[in-house]
Amino acid sequence: MPSTARTGCAVTPNPKYKRSSRRSKRSCSSLDTSSQTLSALGYFQTLPLEIFEMVLDYLPVKDISTLSMASKTISTHLVNYISSPSGNRRLLVQDFHSLEPPGHSDGSAVVEHYRSVGLLLKRCTLLLPTRDRLKYAHKVLSEVLCFKLHGCPSPLHCSGLQCYGVFLQILTAGWDELECHRVFNFLCELSDLPRKVQAVVSSKPGSARKLELRIRLYCRSVFLNPWIQRSDSAFWLSRILKPWPIVNQARLLYIIFGPVSSLDGKGVHSQGHVVWQKMVEGPTDEASLKGLAEAIKLLYDTEAREWTADDVISLVDELSVVPQEWLLENNVRLLILSGNSVCFTFLASKAVNGRAAELARLVVFLTLVCEKELYCMSWAVSMMQKVCQVFGSPGEQSKFLQCVENAFAHMVMDLLQEILSGDQDEDGSTFLNLFHLLNAQASFHKEILYLTMRS
Repeated sequence: MPSTARTGCAVTPNPKYKRSSRRSKRSCSSLDTSSQTLSALGYFQTLPLEIFEMVLDYLPVKDISTLSMASKTISTHLVNYISSPSGNRRLLVQDFHSLEPPGHSDGSAVVEHYRSVGLLLKRCTLLLPTRDRLKYAHKVLSEVLCFKLHGCPSPLHCSGLQCYGVFLQILTAGWDELECHRVFNFLCELSDLPRKVQAVVSSKPGSARKLELRIRLYCRSVFLNPWIQRSDSAFWLSRILKPWPIVNQARLLYIIFGPVSSLDGKGVHSQGHVVWQKMVEGPTDEASLKGLAEAIKLLYDTEAREWTADDVISLVDELSVVPQEWLLENNVRLLILSGNSVCFTFLASKAVNGRAAELARLVVFLTLVCEKELYCMSWAVSMMQKVCQVFGSPGEQSKFLQCVENAFAHMVMDLLQEILSGDQDEDGSTFLNLFHLLNAQASFHKEILYLTMRS
């Protein structure tokens, strides 16, 4: 009996001990999980969620974005905070309107704020697929009307699109090209940009002034201006232009970068609407062509891998008849501003195609612009020398040089005839053009004589 009792006593507690052991393991596991969650929250574990969000209201947005990298748990809390009404009020600042045009406020506080917001959303959505990151960003920003192509009633005095562009630039920095393609397609879908572009490039220039201006502001502020690296700007400009035929590419390029009116009727200087007749009616200034020239240089650079030299030269050729044929002086001024490589390639293409008479007139206007803008005339002579080498034989070169001299003579005679007939402008611009042309011809031939004497 004693032995039986001891055996019973020895057997009976064992199952109880095992059950107790399992309960202890479950309890320990629960404690471990709880401690992991608490450790992930750090010192914020002692605060209720409402107090945690109140603390966030006092933190700079840059510090909140840094905090989001602390742990996945904190990042999840921050995602919830961003989507909350208090987070929306804190983060979606809408102080976009001022008397200055958007491009004049690059360093403004609201732009810097959205730069920080972009960094915050970039870090909070780090583990999500691209499509989900874009959807979340859109969900957060969808209530801000000034971020939409047609959202703001006063786009000329609104920095909303500029802030949106800076936000997207920070959000997508470092993404590969495939992801950036998705970003562009996503934004096109949201803004209905392709349909709106189709409307303006297929209609009469200037017939939809407001839409042209909104497309210009949206493309420049959202896609092009925020980027520092030329390769990034070339990528986004290619996305805008490449889906269209070359005729529409030229129209769209003029809408985005062409000259705009500078007075809105209230004494406030701003960008009013695209001026389509600027290149047709008379000689223009460098400021009106600078944007187009920079865009052409961007596409011609090796950074723009999708564009060949022939593509860019064809685009320049097409651009020179938008909306009608430009004055040759304006055409040449654009070539000069576009850089030596573009200028030479354009002139050489005329030589290769046997258009010597047209090329000769371009050379004459090259000298005229150099005279008017006080550029070095030896540059024009050097450019003509390089173009001469494109012709295959000395006979063709001689014929081309004769065309240049004939072009000078015909232009002088045309201006003289206009002056003698009394048809010259009241401001005396015809006489002034003749004055500049004769000086250009003299300087051009002087440089050639210097070159001949030295050789």
